[in-house]
Parts: sequence; structure tokens; C-alpha cells
Amino acid sequence: MRIVGGKYRGKNLFEPKSDDVRPTSDRAREAIFNILYSKIGGVEGRKVLDVFAGTGALGFEALSRGAQSVCFIDKNTQLVLRNAKLFVKEDDKIKIVCADATRSLHLKEKYDLIFCDAPYDKGLNEKALESLLSGGFIEEGALCVVETRYNEDLTLSSFFELLDERIYGMAKVRLYTFCS
Repeated sequence: MRIVGGKYRGKNLFEPKSDDVRPTSDRAREAIFNILYSKIGGVEGRKVLDVFAGTGALGFEALSRGAQSVCFIDKNTQLVLRNAKLFVKEDDKIKIVCADATRSLHLKEKYDLIFCDAPYDKGLNEKALESLLSGGFIEEGALCVVETRYNEDLTLSSFFELLDERIYGMAKVRLYTFCS
């Protein structure tokens, strides 16, 4: 697993040794960022939230492509902490929160690009986005990239408008915009 674009292109990331973490594939990650580039011109200057971060691959990819800052949330931060050490020059742009994203969170700012990649078939993406919504952590007009299993249903509140959806192998990636 590696960073596929930006100034850290080719940098290898630490991968999970168990099946508990399912990182987004390099191919799907590259496609996601191509879609973001075509829809919004890229991620430069964005405040990014990587929910269910796992390895942090999506957030680190955004950082490599010019994100202003990245906050990673996961109940188990071991892998994302390990990968963060590979980006010492970006330390001031990285925040790691060990928390359950489906419960009340204590964040200090709003985010305008959110990656939400929960374990498949558990309804956790919906719960996490509702938690972020009720906490006021989603910037008006924010983009939300949500990954599910290709056949998994996803029901979000009417504040989220579907812009695009694609299937990559076993994964379905949906891009939403947030409008309150």
C-alpha cells in the first residue's frame, strides 16, 4: 500500500496484519482523488476528516495532495499513529483522535472534506455522519466520500445530496455534498 499521488507519491504505508482493517485499495483511492479533482479541482487547502481511519491511507493521500490539515478518527489508532511517523514534516497538519465516531465527538473545528469508510454491512457510516452532523462538525457545502460494500444500502439524512457513485471491486464509493 502506497501513496498514489502528490508530493509523497510512492511513499509506502504500513499495512494491517489482520483482516480487522480493510484499507481502500490503491486503485480505488486513485479513482476517488481523480473524481474529487474533476468535481472540485482537488483537495488543496481543504480541512479533511478521515473517519474509521484504519491505516489513514485516505487522509495521508489528501495530505500528499495539498490538504490544509487532516484529522483521523478511529477506535484503534495504532496503524494511523505508525503511519503518521512517516510524515514528520507534516506533523503540525495531523491530528489523531482515538474515539468511536458513532458517538458524541469532541472536535474543535468544522471539516469540508470527509472520508467515511466504516466496516461493511454494519450501518456505521450513517451513524458516524449523523454524529458529525449533530455535533456541528460538517462545513456547509462539505464533500463526503463514503465507502461501502458494493451492494450495501446507505440511507443518509436529506442534508446529504448524492453527486456521484462508482463501484471498484467489492467497494462502492459515493460522493455527497452537505447542505443544511
